[in-house]
Amino acid sequence: MTTAADKELSRRQFLCRLGVSTGASLLATQGIAQGLTIKAADKTSDQNSSMPLTKDDLPTALPEGNQSIASKSHCINPTIETRLFASSNVGGNHERNQLALERLACAGFDVHNPAITERQYLRFAGTDTQRASDLQNIATGAIAAPKLLMGVRGGYGAMRLLPLIDWQTLGRIMREQGTILTGFSDVTAIQCALLAKGQMSSLAGPMLYSEFGKTTPDEVSCRQFVEALTNPDLNISIQNADLTSKQLPAILATDKTQTVTGTIWGGNLSVISALAGSEYLPRIKGGIVFLEDVGEQAYRIERMLYDLYLAGVFQNQQAIVFGSLSGAGKDSYDKRYDVATVIRQLHKLTGLPIYNGMSFGHISKKHSFPLGATCQITPATSKTDGYTLNFTDYPTIEPNKVNVEGLWQVI
Repeated sequence: MTTAADKELSRRQFLCRLGVSTGASLLATQGIAQGLTIKAADKTSDQNSSMPLTKDDLPTALPEGNQSIASKSHCINPTIETRLFASSNVGGNHERNQLALERLACAGFDVHNPAITERQYLRFAGTDTQRASDLQNIATGAIAAPKLLMGVRGGYGAMRLLPLIDWQTLGRIMREQGTILTGFSDVTAIQCALLAKGQMSSLAGPMLYSEFGKTTPDEVSCRQFVEALTNPDLNISIQNADLTSKQLPAILATDKTQTVTGTIWGGNLSVISALAGSEYLPRIKGGIVFLEDVGEQAYRIERMLYDLYLAGVFQNQQAIVFGSLSGAGKDSYDKRYDVATVIRQLHKLTGLPIYNGMSFGHISKKHSFPLGATCQITPATSKTDGYTLNFTDYPTIEPNKVNVEGLWQVI
């Protein structure tokens, strides 16, 4: 509950009080930043408080009271060729970036270009040319395609890069090499362009700064990330609609028993709606649209959904899947006008079955999954109001190359 004292804080100060700032707490991970003192950490924390706040900074709940730091475990020799791409906001905390890089190495990911985490131009992780080159150099052959392309963080800026990249060639090279690109939030723009113009899938999954640089990364998110990377027959079961809205059923459809199969695509609703009408938004016949967002009021969510509806995006689609729509708040005019009302209106408009509560978005305990892959949605056979998503036809990594515990342990 927000107190009167909290109301006097700036938005950033309030979010930091909920646990966003990481500078001082980073010292809890012993051995990461040797030689740092408490005073230095406090200075870093103060500097971070002036960094631009972005959606991937937003907390989804108060920090758990008794979170424990994972014990140190054995690292493996990193053999998975990995490159970073920094398409959006700068990752402003050096120690947090270093912590994430060390965890990736411990887990088996050999990052070839760690220096890009130090770039900055205005609010971005480099100039437009620099950020586009992270991907364009692979398209031109200047850099060999790795097995994994991991986004550094979200925020804003990826849309500026779309005209600067040869998506068709990049997609072809990635298909030939079985390259997996992973990210979410603002990286949705990259993923949509890659699918629309390059016919290449990607992974909706955590990113370097946003997850693996946390003082205590979410173990469920880490495990599910590796599961999606290594399992060619991924299944995700959803029991209820709570992550979308507790006022919705898991399946909103005329016939809740039908099974739907098609190519799943989409991502962050704000980014998808901004791409409406452009050549970078996929046009997939018989597709399944996935949408998630954070910190958007119900009327803004509806306005973006109407953007897509009026642009014809939902035409020729088989279904819509909603992930987390967290932080929507209550409408100041009428509290009855909420996310559930908005989604029921969308169902009325489109006539499409809508599946709610998918465990992905700006939340902890994310279940990573491929975008641009074949997805089959099957209703639960029991009396519970749930469903299962099964994914096929996407590149994977050999499981024995990954040490999943390295992603959250103390180095």
